[in-house]
Formats: sequence, structure tokens, C-alpha cells
Amino acid sequence: MEKEIAARLTTLGHPQRLGIFRLLMRRYPDRVPAGELAEALGLKPSTLSAYLSALMQADLVTQARHGTSLRYSMNMTEVRRTFDYLLNDCCRGRPDICAPAPNLTGGPDMADRKYNALFICVGNSARSIFAETILREIAGDRFNTWSAGTRPFSELNPFALEVLKSKGHDIADLRAKNVSEFTGSDAPVMDFVFTVCDRAANEDCPAWEGQPVTAHWSTPDPVRAEGTDAEQALAFQHAYGALRNRISIFAALPFDTLDRVRLQAAVDDIGRKADAADEAGA
Repeated sequence: MEKEIAARLTTLGHPQRLGIFRLLMRRYPDRVPAGELAEALGLKPSTLSAYLSALMQADLVTQARHGTSLRYSMNMTEVRRTFDYLLNDCCRGRPDICAPAPNLTGGPDMADRKYNALFICVGNSARSIFAETILREIAGDRFNTWSAGTRPFSELNPFALEVLKSKGHDIADLRAKNVSEFTGSDAPVMDFVFTVCDRAANEDCPAWEGQPVTAHWSTPDPVRAEGTDAEQALAFQHAYGALRNRISIFAALPFDTLDRVRLQAAVDDIGRKADAADEAGA
């Protein structure tokens, strides 16, 4: 086992292989297409292929064919074995060094406050704005809700605003915000952080204080839709509907009975089931 761990650490000692590892960890349990990895990390296909091959030889990454493309994901069983070995062997499992992350739980300790939730995309002009508005409407009594962008536009998308107005949402206070607004010392501590676009999920976001439950709910970008105004408007309607379905399921979770591990599994499952439904309908 020691030689195996040493080989894995050597593999991860290369900064670009480590970059692939970190990106796939952020995207877990998603399987990410090779082309998306190459674009996100700025790697040539041949270079990416060599790095992925090394990570697979170390049993850290798995490969699966999806149609005509290859997709990659963490081999979480072996990743956990590696972490467990390092923690249990190197620090002998001492709780003062290797204490587990705090659980996010419901129950009496949550009775006097709301959960804090943040939705992130790149532009913060449509999808994350939809999510912020929908959760606030569905469960505003239990959630403080915000959205932000890694590179936000200065204005919200007019098609997105029309969709929200047509659904009866109050849009008066909506604005595009930079994710940096939620990383300072005076920022609210998040319980949940969701990315709703692949580009934002692939970026190296900050390590959130309080270790919130995180998930990636990939939603096609309606801003990139082409065609007539009616066709573009329909793309925004579809994005709104997809996010509303996910958020409705999320808001109905029994938060008072779920610990952090089961909450994480639940929000991941919401994303996986929605992705599977989208692929089946494609």
C-alpha cells in the first residue's frame, strides 16, 4: 500500500495533473468530457490525454464512453483509500489533527436561523438569477438566497427578466453580483453553494468558510441560444423550468432529519437525475 500511495503522490506532484485532479474533484460525481477538461485547463488534447492516462494508471481517475465521447470522473473509492491511509497512518487518526468536517444538521440548532444558499454561474445574468428568485419564492421562509457570477455582466439578460416577470416574480431588487461579495470576512456563511453552469463549476472557486454542502446542477446556457426572438425566449423558458424542478425537489428535502453526508448525497442525486432525464429526452 505504501508504494501505491507514493506512486499516486508522485503522479499528483505534477501541477497540471494536480489541476485535472482538482477539477474532477470539484465536479464529482459528474463525468466530464475530455474536450471540456481541455478547454477549462487550456491543455492540448494530446497533452491532456497523457495526463489522464497517468491519473488512470494511478487508479485515481476512471474513464467511460458516452456516445462518441470519452468522459472522466474521480475513482472515489481509491481516492478515499489514499486519504484514509495518509490520515490514519501519518497522523495516527489523532482527532486534534484529523478531526472530521463539522456536520450540517437540522433540528433544534437550526430553529432560530435560516439556511444560506448561493447559486453561481459565470455571467450572473440568467440561470443563477433564476435559481435565486425561484428558491426565494418557494422557500423564502427557510432560506436566505443569493446569486453571483465569476465574471458577471453589468446588466441582467432582458429575456431572463421577461421570463421572471411573466411568472409573477418581483424583479425590482435583482442585480448582477461578483462572487467576491460573498468571500469577505463580513460575508454570510453559506450552508449550500450550487454552480449552475459548467464553466463556473470548472473554475477554481474559493474554499468556502464553514464547508457548505456543494453541488453542480448543469443547466444549458440560454444566453447562447440562436434563432428568432421566440426561439431564444423558449430557451430561457426551458432553463427556468429545469431549475424550478430541481429547486422544488431540493426545498422539499427533510432537512431536519438529514446529516451533512446525506444532504450532500441528496443534492448530488437531484443533479444526476435531472441530467439523466435531459439526456433521455435529447
